Amino acid sequence: MSFIKKDNQHYYNPIRRAVLNHEMIQPGDRVAIGMSGGKDSTSLLYFLDTIRKQKRLGFDFEIVPISLAMGFDMDITPMQRFVEELGYSLDVVDTNIAQVVFDIREEKSPCSLCAKLRRGYLYARAKELGCTKVALGHHLDDAIETYFMNFLFHGKMNSFEPKSYLSKTDITLIRPMLYLEEKEIIRFVKREELPVIFNPCPVDKKTKREEIKQLVGKLAIDYSDIREKFIMGMEQGQGQDFWTDSKTGSF
Repeated sequence: MSFIKKDNQHYYNPIRRAVLNHEMIQPGDRVAIGMSGGKDSTSLLYFLDTIRKQKRLGFDFEIVPISLAMGFDMDITPMQRFVEELGYSLDVVDTNIAQVVFDIREEKSPCSLCAKLRRGYLYARAKELGCTKVALGHHLDDAIETYFMNFLFHGKMNSFEPKSYLSKTDITLIRPMLYLEEKEIIRFVKREELPVIFNPCPVDKKTKREEIKQLVGKLAIDYSDIREKFIMGMEQGQGQDFWTDSKTGSF
């Protein structure tokens, strides 16, 4: 793997800032990384591994890569080899998620149920392996797209949190790549030739999220700083900035 001077500016400093700003990782934490085989989770493992080995947080922590076997016909050998080259062992959890979503439930909009099932398996396995944190590969574009999806489809003005404690599982969910733009991740993956496994899901690239992704891309053409402004708005915004119903006290 190579390293160039601007990697700090584009990748490591933003990740370190996100982790420290939101207290995502503490000394001695055992952090599970949900590995899908896609560019985001693969990059997340690489970045956190580098940060850990170079002690860029000023302390040590553990990394536990976990992958879910969804029930699709997928060759995860490249991902397993990549994980092993970094010095880890990929924990693979067998599931029947694909069968439940597409064959048994025959979901017309399967993403919500699929995500719920995947989270359940991932959090349960992380807990079994003694992990206190689960890191996901969500980036800045994911956060913006989630905001617009909540606004346009549910009338809610929010996105996911950088860090969320899940009381039912006693797991804290973290998103260390929150400040990274997707285009920067794509550039890094291509440059380093990181393994990316083809997603065999039949609805891949055919979802409402994909529509919102296109919308955000169009907005960024006219408003090039939309991503920076989004971070500023999410981190500086206060509840009192929104209209409040004087009768109920709700927004």
